[in-house]
Amino acid sequence: MKLSVVIPCYNEKSTIADVIAAVRNAPGGDKEIIVVDDCSTDGTGELLRTALAASVDRLIHHPVNRGKGAALRTGIAAATGDIVIIQDADLEYDPRQYGTLIAPILQDKADVVYGSRFMGSEPHRVLYFWHRLGNGLLTLLSNMLTNLNLTDMETCYKVFRREIIQSITIEEDRFGFEPEITAKIARRRCRIYEVGISYYGRTYEEGKKIGWRDGVRAIYCILKYNLAR
Repeated sequence: MKLSVVIPCYNEKSTIADVIAAVRNAPGGDKEIIVVDDCSTDGTGELLRTALAASVDRLIHHPVNRGKGAALRTGIAAATGDIVIIQDADLEYDPRQYGTLIAPILQDKADVVYGSRFMGSEPHRVLYFWHRLGNGLLTLLSNMLTNLNLTDMETCYKVFRREIIQSITIEEDRFGFEPEITAKIARRRCRIYEVGISYYGRTYEEGKKIGWRDGVRAIYCILKYNLAR
């Protein structure tokens, strides 16, 4: 099976080359690497167009910064593989775990797989208490309205059968993608699995971008896509 790896990218010049190399060398067989540069201003776009051009199967450039959700919408629409996996452009998530992530789909047990940072015995960097608490509360609220028992709704690592994710209209432009897509796959009664993954989180000094406003938006999206539809 062919694996489409969609990488939304904004100002990740220091990590994008290592991420692409790790994805190319990861398990999972035939891969299609799609990078969506969301109008980076630090030289990431130029690096992708020059030194990294041969390492990427499809490079798409947004002329204005539109957000992670918008970049994912663009990248997912361009995917041609049997399975689509979302990969952040930093080094927080390890592509060497692709084999574990896609296994439930290959075994025809799942339509969607989430990689959970909060289950299993893989290593996790110890960072912010309030982030962990907020993540848990968002996952709890989402679970209450979707009737799922996820442990990590906000994880980057989400894997889909291509026909499923491409049949869903993605409306959110920023980090609201996570609760939106969770609500929509729950409503479709997709077969959802979770697997434990490692997590090498970054500090804000190291480039982490998500903030408290994104948490507020996530609450709004949980309510919007579960109650208002």
